[in-house]
Amino acid sequence: MKLFKQLLVAPAALGLLAPMAAGATEVNVAGVSDYAPVSADAVAVDQVTSITQFSDVYPTDWAYQALSNLIERYGCVAGYPNGTYRGNRAMTRFEAAALLNACLDRVTEVTDELKRLMKEFEKELAIVKGRVDGLEARVGELEATQFSTTTKLKGKVDFVMGGVSYGGTDYDLTVPSRQIGVDKKGKAVYYKNKGKYLGQDAFTFNYRATLNLNTSFTGKDLLYTRLRSGNFNTNAFSGKGYTRNITQLSAAKSTGDALKVDKLWYQFPLGADFQVYLGAKIENYYMLGAPATVYREILKDFKLGGYYGVYGASTSPGAGIVWKPGSQENPGDPKFSVALNYTAKNGAKGNPQSGGGIGADNSKGKFVAQVGYGGPQWNINAGYAYIQDGMTVGYGTPLGSGTKVIGGDDESVSRGFDDANAFALRAWWQPSEASWVPSITLGYDITSFNGKKYKFKSVSGTTFTATKPMQKQTSQAWTVGLNWKDAFMKGNLLGFAIGQPQFETERENGTPDDGNYAMELYYQFQVTDNIAVTPAIFYVSRPFGELTGSGPLTGGENAESFNTFGYLVKTTFRF
Repeated sequence: MKLFKQLLVAPAALGLLAPMAAGATEVNVAGVSDYAPVSADAVAVDQVTSITQFSDVYPTDWAYQALSNLIERYGCVAGYPNGTYRGNRAMTRFEAAALLNACLDRVTEVTDELKRLMKEFEKELAIVKGRVDGLEARVGELEATQFSTTTKLKGKVDFVMGGVSYGGTDYDLTVPSRQIGVDKKGKAVYYKNKGKYLGQDAFTFNYRATLNLNTSFTGKDLLYTRLRSGNFNTNAFSGKGYTRNITQLSAAKSTGDALKVDKLWYQFPLGADFQVYLGAKIENYYMLGAPATVYREILKDFKLGGYYGVYGASTSPGAGIVWKPGSQENPGDPKFSVALNYTAKNGAKGNPQSGGGIGADNSKGKFVAQVGYGGPQWNINAGYAYIQDGMTVGYGTPLGSGTKVIGGDDESVSRGFDDANAFALRAWWQPSEASWVPSITLGYDITSFNGKKYKFKSVSGTTFTATKPMQKQTSQAWTVGLNWKDAFMKGNLLGFAIGQPQFETERENGTPDDGNYAMELYYQFQVTDNIAVTPAIFYVSRPFGELTGSGPLTGGENAESFNTFGYLVKTTFRF
């Protein structure tokens, strides 16, 4: 209580001493004349109740607020009979003593009231004190047993149960590879599947486990380490087999149940407006200045508003920098950002001549540049990527994705490429509060490939005559993603997306007959803060694009209707 009384006296004392130090405020109260002679006009009046009673005190005065607080909160300030305060005149020690005495009397009244309140709530205060002591003990125990003072561990486990069903009649799921030509050295050339099965109708149970280690040494930097394990092997959900990656789930991971380092990078600020990234295992889209999407996907096709072209990625060594001027000011306001980054799939190899190194012709590298403008509620951004042969382009129909040769009604077409240039546009908006209006993500991509030069001879017994393939091709893609927060129940999430993953739209030789549609629908039910259950369905039409109905998908005209329908329940545990 002694300490509390001192705290209450402090404002009065500071309000008194500050004017003395700065130019001395003159205060006169009753009784001062008994101790020292004063002038005839220095006779005190009754204590004032409002600062507006002083005719010579103005809101622009430097001590106006302090004087107002002393009057209104403690009622221990008086002035002169003519209604003035005379704040610029000097104060005698007697006047100071009288003023301090009046304020102390008021403090005594206040402390008596506090004593009565403390007595009345004595039991409640004891309970609060006990809880505080308990919390202090628990904090001390946590500090003593924590595994690191710099690192926080967050984990997530995804269980996925579900299956796929293939539509279209007379399609062959186990067609062996078929030779369609020979290269200039006489070596046989086959379809990419090389005897791999396309898939089977099946129900599977898979998992993915993720451990995120976030380490900071200065409070502003971040060393990020992600460990992952999963058993999504050769099935439709993993995107392996001839169904390729068009039906791969965003939650899929194949490590053969081994726990592996999945991501590893260090980021730190450079001044107030720059962020620098250095990664031994990183992907380009982690080094962006503007988020590409606010949609939460099930199929990886819909990741980042479309996982192809600019944003299709592969974990590699890389580095990047982001410039966002004014990023530390008014976080709710729209901001401009510029990001530049580079990754190399062969960046960890030591011999550039045999396919390794950073910045070499055979680095399998990818350079990405992005500009964006927006804030927490909306953003619009554009990206460009230069992609070397061997680097991941993205998901979609097999065309343009790194395989060697396909057959067609016009001519054989190369699906390999020397390099590619990709462009992406993204725009998204989300409501400030949950409502029937969803968040919206729009994505559009266009990628231009410079094809490799292959020459083939006719092969007896085949239905195709391979000739010089096209030297250039163009692929496009688009996505629309919608999310409804708090749908039907607070905390839950409804999602729907539709689009066309990467498909060929132009080539130098022949007319492409490519294209497919993909769509998904899901509802995430938040069971607890740490457990969510998400039933979902998805549908992909013509996942092989132009290959449907020919080549490995034999079966006549009916094979043109080949499609994939998937259903699953994903349960997510966070800790």
